[in-house]
Amino acid sequence: MKLFFLLLGFLSAGLGAIGVLLPILPTTPFLVLATFCFAKSSKRFHTWFTHTSLYKKHLESFVEHRAMTRKTKVSLLLFASCMLVIAMIVVPVPAVRIFIGFLIVFKYYYFLFRIKTISTEEKYEKKFFHKEMLNQNER
Repeated sequence: MKLFFLLLGFLSAGLGAIGVLLPILPTTPFLVLATFCFAKSSKRFHTWFTHTSLYKKHLESFVEHRAMTRKTKVSLLLFASCMLVIAMIVVPVPAVRIFIGFLIVFKYYYFLFRIKTISTEEKYEKKFFHKEMLNQNER
């Protein structure tokens, strides 16, 4: 099972990296999945991934401060909404369609009211402040 999560982690990280270059492919959902998969597969690969610039640029502020930039929120919401709407159209079972509808509503509620929206400047200020605090604690 660890090998499965490791391979899925690398696939997700690769798709996330491609998403940085192609605006049609979202970055953050794949990086979140990669983080989860690496955590399930190997401490070593999880540590490696969380120290990459890809992770630090796109996920670190959310993991440390429960906050995202507006651009990150919009890209996540649009991608997830498209996937859920496609599932809603394809699935013929009314109960499943209702469940997917509740998922969509909950997702928007969570992103709008539970995750703080920060500016890009705030994101980098928090990152700098966090690094300074770590440096002080090491002394």
